[in-house]
Amino acid sequence: MNGVAELVILFVVVFALNVIPAFAPPTWMALSWVGFSHLLGAPLIAALIAAVAATSGRLVLARLSRVIIRKRFMSDAMRFNIDIIKEQIEKHRTLTFAAFLLYAFSPFPSNYLFIAYGLTPLPLRLVAIPFFIGRTASYSFFVFVGAEVSKRLALEGTDAQSYFSAYFLITQLVLLGVVFVFARIDWRYVVTAKRLRWLRTVNPGRQ
Repeated sequence: MNGVAELVILFVVVFALNVIPAFAPPTWMALSWVGFSHLLGAPLIAALIAAVAATSGRLVLARLSRVIIRKRFMSDAMRFNIDIIKEQIEKHRTLTFAAFLLYAFSPFPSNYLFIAYGLTPLPLRLVAIPFFIGRTASYSFFVFVGAEVSKRLALEGTDAQSYFSAYFLITQLVLLGVVFVFARIDWRYVVTAKRLRWLRTVNPGRQ
């Protein structure tokens, strides 16, 4: 019963971390820090539950991005601009699947990736499946070796915490800027002219 309760807590914590749009600790870091020594007898189950929770949380985040940011805060011109990305992704679904799969294997933050994807009207299943597969594999790795790696770190506990805090803060600020730039690039000009340009006033009725 205790094991079941701990798995439920694991799901809730990971889900919450992945719904928060910014400045939430990365799930892989939480898995490494906690260690889950009481779950090492069933590491794949723990990784699977964490992956389901993370994927569910990211899908909720993408949906919130679509409902709140796209529909309420983006102008018609910006929505029209972002929809150019939708057209390109639909032409290269296999490439999109592979890109999300590879990214999901990495420890890099994925919150802004899902926020940006949520700004498009694309189906969420296109990114949910590769993200779930990649996170299941990567979380299995962290559950297996996270505790062992932490024991071998040369940094003292306070130094490691300071290092990870600085890394985390910098990456979140950089990725926040990336999402802003993503929404402001003139994507139709990029597709047609193969050059970057800042978004100007766009008339959705004109191509």
